[in-house]
Amino acid sequence: MMNQYVAVKIFPIQNKESWQNEKDIFITPGMRHENILKYIAAERRGSHLEAELWIITEFHERGSLSDFLKGNIISWSELCHIAESMVCGLAYLHEDIPRQKGEGPKPAIAHRDFKSKNIMLRSDLTAVLGDFGLAVRFEPGKPPGETHGQVGTRRYMAPEVLEGAITFQRDAFLRIDMYAVGLVLWELVSRCKAVDGLVDEYMLPFEEEAGQHPSLEDLQEVVVHKKLRPVFKDLCLKHSGLAHICETVEECWDHDAEARLSAGCVEQRISQARRLAATITPPTSDHNNAPLVSTNPPVSMVTNVDLPPKESSI
Repeated sequence: MMNQYVAVKIFPIQNKESWQNEKDIFITPGMRHENILKYIAAERRGSHLEAELWIITEFHERGSLSDFLKGNIISWSELCHIAESMVCGLAYLHEDIPRQKGEGPKPAIAHRDFKSKNIMLRSDLTAVLGDFGLAVRFEPGKPPGETHGQVGTRRYMAPEVLEGAITFQRDAFLRIDMYAVGLVLWELVSRCKAVDGLVDEYMLPFEEEAGQHPSLEDLQEVVVHKKLRPVFKDLCLKHSGLAHICETVEECWDHDAEARLSAGCVEQRISQARRLAATITPPTSDHNNAPLVSTNPPVSMVTNVDLPPKESSI
């Protein structure tokens, strides 16, 4: 058998609950998908208080999306590929999959800590989702189990999470993930070289508005009370594809959770933006260097037409 590199995530024994939850999510029927991190095994090493709990998964040399964006500027086609594969994985995670050959049905799963640090990149920049320590399953007819509302990484928390005003229903948890998707898409856009002009240094969402180590109170003030969101550079709106992505982002991080797009819809939007940008030739300039307006007809946007998922009885 060939030797193979693997990634080992180590939990101290005090974090047994998180390790157990991540392991349970990974072994859920139907959790095999090209955009979800491939699980290999879970092990306990050592004994008593010195024990370590391991989760072993496939290894990706490029590391996390966050680390990649710190060191790299991306092209328009790279942005589309990363974004599309990322939301494809989340759409699959969020979906109820009926009973499949040889295994039971896959329930809808909310990630609850969706962020660029928890997205790994394959060598071809395909995104894979990992870190399911806070994830929660919604099996039809069953409560989601013991869960707390205010969890996740502060700067990626949706307004309703920051306020502690969540309804413990499946839809509410999926929409919290979608708010975070908007922030990760903003990170991608902020490091994209699709338009002329300098690309800014990599920044985390709300780093400009609330600093590098914001408290819960800082983010409540910025996100909930002032209803601020990270800012797009005006240049982005001069690229047809990026302008469509920015519009999609704004619908993902909408203050009203019910107005947010589903992961499947975002996937369609990105695919559409990619096609749109490919069909529009860059506008040329006249002799006075004034950009000429493109005469291509606008392409209508995909709307969030997904049927509402059935609520779990909680």
